Amino acid sequence: DSVVQGRRIKCKLCIKALKKIQALAGDDPDEAAVVAALQKGCRALGRAKGRLCQQLVNKYRDKITKGLENGDTPEDICAAMSICQS
Repeated sequence: DSVVQGRRIKCKLCIKALKKIQALAGDDPDEAAVVAALQKGCRALGRAKGRLCQQLVNKYRDKITKGLENGDTPEDICAAMSICQS
C-alpha cells in the first residue's frame, strides 16, 4: 500500500533528521542550540531531503525543540508529531 509506504519513508526521514539535529544540539541543549542545530541538520541531509526536513522543522519547531530539551528520543518526538506510529 503506497500510503503506508509513504508514511514509513516520512517516519525514517523524521528519525534520521532528528538524530542529526540531536547530535548537533549536544547532550543538554537549550533553545538556541536546538534552533542552530535545526538549521544545520536539515542542510546536512542534502537538497531534496533537506527541503522536506525544513518543512518538517517549520511545522513542528515547538514540538521538536521541547522534545530535544526534555531529552526525548527521535523516535518519541516523531511519534508525538504523528509522523511515526508509536
